[in-house]
Amino acid sequence: MKMKTRILAASTALAASVSPALAQEASSLDARVNEAFANFTGPFVSLIFAPFPGTSFPWIVMWLVIAATIFTLYFGFVQFRFFGHAIGLVKGDYSDPNDAGEVSHFQALATALSGTVGLGNIAGVAVAVGIGGPGATFWMILAGLLGMASKFTECTLGVKYRNEYPDGTVSGGPMYYMSKGFDELGLPGGKILAVLFSVFCILGALGGGNMFQANQAHAQITQLTGDYPGWITGILFAAVVFAVIVGGIKSIAKVTEKVVPFMGIMYVGAALIILIVNFDMIGWAFGQIFAGAFTGLGVAGGFVGALIQGFKRAAFSNEAGVGSAAIAHSAVRTKEPITEGFVSLLEPLIDTVVICTMTALVIIISQQLIIDEATGNYVLNEAGSAIATVDGNSGVALTSAAFASGISWFPFILAIAVVLFAFSTMISWSYYGLKAWTYLFGEGKTAELTFKVIFCVFVVIGAAANLGPVIDFSDAAIFAMAVVNIFALYFLMKIVRKELHSYAARLKSGEIKKFSH
Repeated sequence: MKMKTRILAASTALAASVSPALAQEASSLDARVNEAFANFTGPFVSLIFAPFPGTSFPWIVMWLVIAATIFTLYFGFVQFRFFGHAIGLVKGDYSDPNDAGEVSHFQALATALSGTVGLGNIAGVAVAVGIGGPGATFWMILAGLLGMASKFTECTLGVKYRNEYPDGTVSGGPMYYMSKGFDELGLPGGKILAVLFSVFCILGALGGGNMFQANQAHAQITQLTGDYPGWITGILFAAVVFAVIVGGIKSIAKVTEKVVPFMGIMYVGAALIILIVNFDMIGWAFGQIFAGAFTGLGVAGGFVGALIQGFKRAAFSNEAGVGSAAIAHSAVRTKEPITEGFVSLLEPLIDTVVICTMTALVIIISQQLIIDEATGNYVLNEAGSAIATVDGNSGVALTSAAFASGISWFPFILAIAVVLFAFSTMISWSYYGLKAWTYLFGEGKTAELTFKVIFCVFVVIGAAANLGPVIDFSDAAIFAMAVVNIFALYFLMKIVRKELHSYAARLKSGEIKKFSH
């Protein structure tokens, strides 16, 4: 907390000291960086988000939703049947400190959550509601509930096929269960899939897990300090991020297990205050959500527009099916791979069903959402004039204005929350990208340091670029990971079901007991 306050103060001081000429030159640099980035990533983004022929529905969204539905049915609604047991695992009821691994169940959950609970919950929800209307919230919730099964599948496999090294460290994730799992089943192509996933994971780490975070953090800071070049924020963030990630997963876990609960309580607490004050409007807000889910309430694209935005934002927020969380959960201390699958299914619930829904409710209850006739999108109005839209870099601003309508000083709290969310997401995704990097280039200090430096350089690039190309590239890179990951999960899910049946039988018979601490 104090560290973040010093960052904000340093940003303000530096911005004030920049001469007009230097500021103009820096802005020109920002523009050049943005143009080059957009030109370079455009074809990749277009490929990932290509619509079904004759429709406007992105094929990648259906890819994720169908997979989540199949896993939910295949495992017999595991996310609901083992929900209570998952809570017990997080509490440490079944944890043996002598098991192989580097972090506890809670630390693994906190690290993975820090990679998902973040600006997708703030800016992402604002974008979804702004474009898809209140009804997008319904589809976000549904995608979150179904996504719990996807997360369960990938994280179980992540632990089962991880590499455990003599020094106690581990490496795991989709690239390992693709290569090892396919070999075990006698299937070809596992190593090719692993390489593809690793490449996309590195791109996702540099995009959604890095540049998008730095970009929106800078946007929120400038709401309070006034405009100044993005590279200043980028350099300050890069320095702090490097100081944490240089210590590896144990260092990251120690930070996230403290930051994630704090930032979650702070943000949810503010939302609860507004919802309690406006308790009489909660029923009306849910009415808007359900009605908008199937009618679109005048949104451009109607029902389909609301559905697409809800599913897209949920996927970007909780990353179920992407495979990223499996990398963090692979580091857990356990001898039962399925237990981390149970723990991981809590992520989409916390991230999407709870936090995203609360954000959407506050935006809707603000009663300032109207349709902009020029664009067909929602805008947040006060006294008849738009004060924030979902265009450009205003994703955070929309949420900030909605919260400020109930708590006047909330923009200052949100500025701190955005910095914390962005910071925690960056350090988690640095680990995901690092493990993909070392899978491709080998486990070694030189390879690790090289990636960490590259990652921090992209922090600066993200803060300097505009939101448009950054968020497009972020979505595309992360969804590209899901293309490869889900394809592999279809072949490997029978292994997870075997693990599930074995564990459930032993749990029911009493063979698996709570560990006495």
